[in-house]
Amino acid sequence: MNLKSRPFDVETIFRKEVLAMSAYKVANASGLIKLDAMENPYKWPKELKSAWLATLKDCPLNRYPDPAAQELTATIKSAYQIDPQFEVMLGNGSDEIIQLLLMALPSNASVLAPTPGFVMYKQLSDCLGLNYLSIPLRADNFDLDLPVMLETIKLHQPSVIFLAYPNNPTGNLFSQSAMLEIINVAEGLVVIDEAYAPFADASFLETLTDYDNLLVMRTVSKLGLAGLRLGYVIGRPAIIEQLNKIRLPYNINSLTQLSAEFALSNHEVFDLQTQKICQERSLMFDQLNALTGITAYPSAANFILFKTPENQATRIFLAIKEQGILIKDMSPQGGLLSDCLRVTIGKPKENKAFIKALESCL
Repeated sequence: MNLKSRPFDVETIFRKEVLAMSAYKVANASGLIKLDAMENPYKWPKELKSAWLATLKDCPLNRYPDPAAQELTATIKSAYQIDPQFEVMLGNGSDEIIQLLLMALPSNASVLAPTPGFVMYKQLSDCLGLNYLSIPLRADNFDLDLPVMLETIKLHQPSVIFLAYPNNPTGNLFSQSAMLEIINVAEGLVVIDEAYAPFADASFLETLTDYDNLLVMRTVSKLGLAGLRLGYVIGRPAIIEQLNKIRLPYNINSLTQLSAEFALSNHEVFDLQTQKICQERSLMFDQLNALTGITAYPSAANFILFKTPENQATRIFLAIKEQGILIKDMSPQGGLLSDCLRVTIGKPKENKAFIKALESCL
């Protein structure tokens, strides 16, 4: 029998929210000095790598991983001195945790976050058809616009509020008093995203005991373990219990569990790397602000946002790329990010190459 194929219209299958979205694109960094993705530029010392490989040697790959990642969870609780009254849930990166939080909400729920902020808050909210509310940061210092935030909370009572601390892509720490006021008035969950905590010397972990609706979310990616894709969220057992209902079983594979547990048990190595990155951040901040036409913004993260001369950001970004260095062009996002570029702190040699390349473009 001769079967004739019928026309297929993809738009009749997928939700309108998905059809309207754009995919999250990652730039190709092949052959370039990679200063675009807030990664730790340092590799593991040879002796540490050998010990790690020895740990992985007997990993039972024929078996499913521990669905609760009990040993790794215990290591995280111990390493960060997490109060025993709180539970920890692991995710395949922070992205999965954000996704789980939003999947658990009713279809008409509102989600609130300042802008500019981490793009996945909006990306995942839009994907799930939620009502995403973005409140611009103050133009003078990238801090929270507290009156507008409070008014929006009062009007919409969002189910989830995301506050990144420090914020990506601006790099600053929001006013702690403003954040506490938001937590106090919120009837929904408030998620403090501490992805860059290793570089900030600031945290809301100890504040968890004061609020039932507070969650703190972290990742090991910026610490130097981006390839493992491991994030975690800390909060009251009653909240974590609900999220675990929709978390896919075995979401953290065996190799990630063993590797992360090994790395966190040898945190001194990563602590030293973090110190180097913070020292380089301070040096690069001064070097950027010494360049004519460049304004670098203070950062508590492992990157620096800086403003270029008007309408020159993309030209400068491409010229730097031509010299073999990849940073991030933030200017297409517009608003407070107009004319802005973002650079990740690399090794001293990489940072010098970047400053030299930028200087040649001005």
